[in-house]
Amino acid sequence: MKTDPPVPRDAAGCYSIEDLRRLARRRLPRAVFDFYDGGAEDETTLAENRSAYERWRLSPRVLVDVAEASTDCTLLGAPAGMPAAIAPTGAAGFGWRTADLALARAAAQQGIPYTLSSSATTAIETIANEAPGRHWFQAYVLRNQDFFWQLIARARAADYEALVITVDLPVGGKRERDLHNHFSIPFRFSARNLRDFASRPRWALEMLLRGMPVMENLRGLETTATSATGIASSVGRSYDPAFDWARMAEVRGRWPRKLIVKGVSRGDDARRLAAMGADAIVVSNHGGRQLDGAVSSLRALPEVLAATGGRIPVLVDGGIRRGGDIAKALALGAHGVLLGRATLFGAVAAGDAGAQRALHILHDELLRTLRLCGAARVDALGADLLRPCDDGCAWPLPTATAQARPDAVAALPAAAAHA
Repeated sequence: MKTDPPVPRDAAGCYSIEDLRRLARRRLPRAVFDFYDGGAEDETTLAENRSAYERWRLSPRVLVDVAEASTDCTLLGAPAGMPAAIAPTGAAGFGWRTADLALARAAAQQGIPYTLSSSATTAIETIANEAPGRHWFQAYVLRNQDFFWQLIARARAADYEALVITVDLPVGGKRERDLHNHFSIPFRFSARNLRDFASRPRWALEMLLRGMPVMENLRGLETTATSATGIASSVGRSYDPAFDWARMAEVRGRWPRKLIVKGVSRGDDARRLAAMGADAIVVSNHGGRQLDGAVSSLRALPEVLAATGGRIPVLVDGGIRRGGDIAKALALGAHGVLLGRATLFGAVAAGDAGAQRALHILHDELLRTLRLCGAARVDALGADLLRPCDDGCAWPLPTATAQARPDAVAALPAAAAHA
């Protein structure tokens, strides 16, 4: 009978993203861990984001020279160490105070972009000054339009190369793990969550001595809110459900750099965004945290690719836990992936060491998958390498047109990896 491996005691003992997840679970109070780990309602979409990758099997080529295989590529017009970026993950400081910086530093070491969330606990300017690299800024759309534009102006002044607009969150989802754990916003103490916090004394002592982190970029959104939970509650009340195509066009007109639209799952929306001038699209359902029952991101990918026809890069997130998952997404036509929980688990489990370990694991697994599949470069990953796991369990493979990747992911010589 198979037995579960022991929970690692530090990042060095983690050999998979699941190991890092288990280490984070060991370190954090249940309410905090579930806030990161959980999804909306029955968590159907959360589970299907993961199971979508399991519906495909790899059919490797043989007798291919992969001695010099490399994950190096270009991503959105600039060199990258692998076809990936760190996704925006808000409130990471609840788990590890400097988690945002840890993720940004790890991304820079790996040579990939890092996306800072509006609801991060580290300021736009701090990331720019203390973690040099490729920076994207993710902006939630707020009712307070002046504050929204101020955030975008700050990102431009700090020289962020891209703006990411999240469009799948007019209202927050119903996350029942948080309700059961009495993890409400604004936070209210109860016997249950006090016992929960006391069960993790090292975490609790850090928060007691230094206080709860503050969502630095949202200071001033509600002047009476000073704690992390208070500011988070003001954000929840401040999402703008009226944000529409006209407002998106205004964002495009006022932001002169790359514009990435995150949270798209339909071909017609993707086609219209490409025509509007979006520079890239992220197929995403917010990690299953908002609309339960939404189509899995990987399942939605072919429709979006077909609609955009290779005119702009299409990335995908949700459910990625292995380097082999990244390979499958690329084989299905994605230009790259965004890494959310996979790297967040590392950062909240062990800070800088955990974030670096997460990216090392994924990069090593992706490179190993390339070699084992007979692909020397990431642009050699195509639909010919995929097979459904059994009859009827997967969707049709994308067409060649849908897989076109002009100027999005292209192999680079190894020497140019981090030029």
